[in-house]
Amino acid sequence: MVPTAGDPVSLAAARTNSHGCCHSSTGVERGILMSLYARLGQEAGIGTAVEHFYERVVADPQLAHHFTDVDLPRLRRHQAALLVQVTGGPVGYSGRDLATAHAGLKIAPDDFDRVVENLVATLTALEVSAEDIGAVGAALTEHRDYIITASVPAS
Repeated sequence: MVPTAGDPVSLAAARTNSHGCCHSSTGVERGILMSLYARLGQEAGIGTAVEHFYERVVADPQLAHHFTDVDLPRLRRHQAALLVQVTGGPVGYSGRDLATAHAGLKIAPDDFDRVVENLVATLTALEVSAEDIGAVGAALTEHRDYIITASVPAS
């Protein structure tokens, strides 16, 4: 069973192969170490996660204003392509670099942290392992300085 981006299924279901055998939580199948991309369910699983993630962030009162007048289908496509690439998948991200894409959006550190909270909640609800959630979080945190664009007043 391979879900589409809008299906309310777990990523565990997306990781089920054509023989009905789930990949182990350690990421090893038939002796081959699986990439984070594969453990997340490849493009279909990542698409599902992105869909659920944006449902959360646009409903979040702290974050919703950042998505007013945003082409959400386009944003979801770019986000999914970026995540596929950074998790080891074959899709090449062709959007703007993170600093350019977030310039002028006035994203504060608290907003960034809230986005991470929503991402963790999304991945947890989709039954992603804590280890893989940590790997995704670490990748996101590496780019924190490119995403936070609001000046923070000195204390």
